[in-house]
Amino acid sequence: QVQLVESGGGLVQAGGSLRLSCAASGSIFSINAMGWYRQAPGKQRELAAAISRGGRPNYADSVKGRFTISRDNAKNTVYLQMNSLKPEDTAVYYCAADGGEGSSWSRLAYYGMDYWGKGTLVTVSS
Repeated sequence: QVQLVESGGGLVQAGGSLRLSCAASGSIFSINAMGWYRQAPGKQRELAAAISRGGRPNYADSVKGRFTISRDNAKNTVYLQMNSLKPEDTAVYYCAADGGEGSSWSRLAYYGMDYWGKGTLVTVSS
């Protein structure tokens, strides 16, 4: 089993920045891709960003150019730097980790990942 604990959410004004962190523990050797999903009230869950074990990032079009995902395998931690935040970025952000190898973006976006954090709320005021 893998445990994921997020931190760094909060309230920020539009145009501001936040950095989310997610620390993994447990059977970390089984982790391949990691990512950040988000779910806004009344909307479906969205894969915002994902990163492979080797550090290759991918982003949803809605966050591309504003969000940066990174990963420190030595610290078993994944980060999401969010800049130029917009009110529509308001959501609960969930850290996730996947045990599969070479899972495509579309598969991760549709099926989700194997392990999940409890989520952290990001609120962007206009």
